[in-house]
Amino acid sequence: MYQFSNQLYTDVRIEETFDTKISFKKEKLQEQKVRRNIGAFIRVFDGERWYYSATTDIDHIQEKIDELAQIAKPNPDILNHPIVAKFEVNKDEKMICESNSVEKIDIMDKQNLLKQYIELIKDETIMHHTSSYVDNRTVKTIYTSKGTHVKFDKQTCGIRLGLELAYGDKKDQGRVSKAAVNFEELRDAKLYFVDEIAKSVDFVKNAEPVVPGVYTVLMSPLTTGVFTHESFGHKSESDFMVGDPTMKEEWAIGKQVGSKGLTIIDDGNVSGNGYTPYDDEGNKADKTYIVTDGRLTGRLHSTATATALEEGLTGNARSMNFEFEPIVRMTTTYIEKGIQPLAEIIAEIEHGIYIEDIKHGSGMSTFTIAPSRSYMIENGKITKPVKISVVTGNVFETLGEVDALSSEFELLSFVGGGCGKMEQWPLPVGFGGPYTRVRRLNVQ
Repeated sequence: MYQFSNQLYTDVRIEETFDTKISFKKEKLQEQKVRRNIGAFIRVFDGERWYYSATTDIDHIQEKIDELAQIAKPNPDILNHPIVAKFEVNKDEKMICESNSVEKIDIMDKQNLLKQYIELIKDETIMHHTSSYVDNRTVKTIYTSKGTHVKFDKQTCGIRLGLELAYGDKKDQGRVSKAAVNFEELRDAKLYFVDEIAKSVDFVKNAEPVVPGVYTVLMSPLTTGVFTHESFGHKSESDFMVGDPTMKEEWAIGKQVGSKGLTIIDDGNVSGNGYTPYDDEGNKADKTYIVTDGRLTGRLHSTATATALEEGLTGNARSMNFEFEPIVRMTTTYIEKGIQPLAEIIAEIEHGIYIEDIKHGSGMSTFTIAPSRSYMIENGKITKPVKISVVTGNVFETLGEVDALSSEFELLSFVGGGCGKMEQWPLPVGFGGPYTRVRRLNVQ
């Protein structure tokens, strides 16, 4: 389709996006927006430097390619450059969302569904609420001078309710969200929203401050996913090791970094926010076992980092959109499920904490989780709700304290927001896992 110089490496990434956003403050409509966009990111590499251009002028991509080629230095041996030689050559088309595209759903149908869930907010403890519906469908097409030509689509949609609650002198903020790949999945979520709203109301009425200390902590799949993403996923993005021998040695493949039985995976083939069958360099997504049975067995790569560290490609070069260059990013990152039933795991805890939902998490060497809804576990049963400011720990120590993983398992997606790295935020990612028990964590 495009003419590429045989003395340079070139790739072109074209992105077509469709987005909907509908938002309310209480019952008043604030925003109803549909947006379509198309743009392209072009790269040229001469073996010494990369040259970039981003454009929304799709009809003149060839001119952009030619302009970059004129700046670059011709290199007759470009195909033998280690980075260029490592790029895969793929030809494929994965258009899986055409039949149930969110583009085909009338905007009033989306708005009316959101209003149905707003009508569930009736309790007098809910003083104020906001709500939103969002969706996105993206079609990516990637061409490279080595011969790659791939095209695929992905989509997500979701509803999010933000609650401000008050009961006497007690105040709290709650969030109820549901993400899906297909719009029809959202139609059947009434019982979920009713239950989650009721939990938020009960929490503001009955939660008491936790007694600070060291507890056995049970994480829900959501908490497990955010903990894995923030505390270990970012450390597995290999760009921070390039040119740093100390970090490379600290993160040596084969090192014991967690308890036996703990396996952490990143997989771009999983349906949801992190679905990326081909990364933004045209390399195929891999199911990467970052940790296997507690040992470090892999890390996430772009082509440049895989070349620098002499490791295999994983399909993790991602960009926020066509205006940005690809960097090493997670896709869907999770802890693999265990074999022990959840009820049995809870029954073994005499005195602990169950973190059901969280506000946010962060961390690298040390991680922090801010729970939004937590409960005491006493004599093998989940009992009273407790308010917790933060749960903290050292990443390696905490991974070593994991002593139970449930057979129950769930993967999730964000509704709005996403992962941030450098200036690229928010990038859609998936996360999740089993219910995860950690023997000792600091709770405040």
